[in-house]
Amino acid sequence: MSSFDSLDAFVLAASRACCCPLAIFIQIQGFFICLVLALGWALAAYVRRREIRQMKDSMKHGNTFAFLYHDINALEHSSQVNLPRVTVVMPLKGFGEHNLHNWRTQITSLYGGPLEFLFVVDSIEDPAYHAVSRLLADFKDDVDARIVVAGMSATCSQKIHNQLVGVENMHKDTKYVFFLDDDVRLHPGSIGALTAEMEKNPDIFIQTGYPLDLPSGSLGSYCIYEYHMPCSMGFATGGKTFFLWGGCMMMHADDFRNDRHGVVSELRDGGYSDDMTLAAIAGAHKRLITSPPVAVFPHPLATDLNFGRYWNYLRKQTFVLESYTTQVNWIMNRALFSVHCYFSWGFVMPYIMAGIHVAAALKFYSKGNSLGETEFPACGLKLVGCLVVCTIIELLSMWNLTRIEVKLCNLLSPEAPPLSLASYNWCLVFIAMLVDNFLYPISAVRSHFSQSINWSGIRYHLKNGKINKIERNKEKGPKFTDLGGKHLYGKKGAQNSASFLSSLSRSLAYWRQPKKYDL
Repeated sequence: MSSFDSLDAFVLAASRACCCPLAIFIQIQGFFICLVLALGWALAAYVRRREIRQMKDSMKHGNTFAFLYHDINALEHSSQVNLPRVTVVMPLKGFGEHNLHNWRTQITSLYGGPLEFLFVVDSIEDPAYHAVSRLLADFKDDVDARIVVAGMSATCSQKIHNQLVGVENMHKDTKYVFFLDDDVRLHPGSIGALTAEMEKNPDIFIQTGYPLDLPSGSLGSYCIYEYHMPCSMGFATGGKTFFLWGGCMMMHADDFRNDRHGVVSELRDGGYSDDMTLAAIAGAHKRLITSPPVAVFPHPLATDLNFGRYWNYLRKQTFVLESYTTQVNWIMNRALFSVHCYFSWGFVMPYIMAGIHVAAALKFYSKGNSLGETEFPACGLKLVGCLVVCTIIELLSMWNLTRIEVKLCNLLSPEAPPLSLASYNWCLVFIAMLVDNFLYPISAVRSHFSQSINWSGIRYHLKNGKINKIERNKEKGPKFTDLGGKHLYGKKGAQNSASFLSSLSRSLAYWRQPKKYDL
């Protein structure tokens, strides 16, 4: 038997330990997690693919506007004239490279009914104020849009405060209010599709959708993409869902006018997360949340999205589990916290053990040994082989869902430069899967013990699941938002020309060279 040095002996012993019954169970559990994710993405792809098939069938029967309505008769004047009024409320903070393009897709909607857009900022110091002012000046005779200055929040997050001020300023005849983040690209028929579902089923409490991340090439951007992908299967149901994304929420305006189920008071009085709060209200009152299959929106990530900004975003996402409205909501959040942490590290551990098995095998064979010369744990390599197969199945399923959603987005926005999978780096996707799942429990535990978070330059402190203290300090806070890389601050009463012009030039460059960033 060949002699091993201390490191060789340690690696071989670790490999043997990874073949004990408990370790084998952990590795098999990892295989199960991979296959469950693959199955979930396959089902989500089926729902999206079915929508694509319906659109193509409609186009084959002569409906060239299938991206707006499956039934071409819905475009008749008699149908369009009776469409309800919709108010789109967009809470803004900062200005970045993709904002102008995103805003243009939002205000150039082909919805045929009365439609108004409210861009809500906290003050005129926000760089978004001047950018939107210029944009609306170009469309002043074509769209009903205006800027609303909400002021600083005192009892809730700034985003929620901006949303509620937007609701207060909506038209008196508005039937549906559509909350929309400014970092997603809207399809021409999105508002019409969501409104049609609300009209078809008045029992719907909230309609929602989900973003399709377009990574910019950095590891941080791929970590964002990987973080969102498991959640995306919960939004690709084609109907009822328990999930809610705050970037796309259509609701009945009267629910806010009448504070039905306490939607206004729960948000206003200490609310931190708009979607978590409203999802909790929906669950408590057995109200319906739906996500139509067409509600998937391209979400370009900033080209300079570094790992630090990804970490800040992850911290904000885990921090929402610390906010709650009722005791039942607290229990559900604790359960989600525990399950997510368990399965995140349950996903990562098999890869660590696989690394140990491979290292032991390389050490073993580098010494010129054969299986008959020493007791090498051959079961380790079998487990590695199973993990490789499960990983390939998982990545193929993720790739397929992304491919289907890219195809659906291209059909829903025929006028836009087509998206493509060509820029996706699947090696980075795999690395991001390991990094994101490893860091999630660390972020969640830190959020639990800190009970405070810095969100777009504002630090929020929680007590009993509600915001009880808000601190604003431009010097200590970040200068850019996490995903969009938006400039957060400008000069008082004047445009921050340097940041605005540089961002504007980048946006124009993107429009001229869409393949570099959009494909």
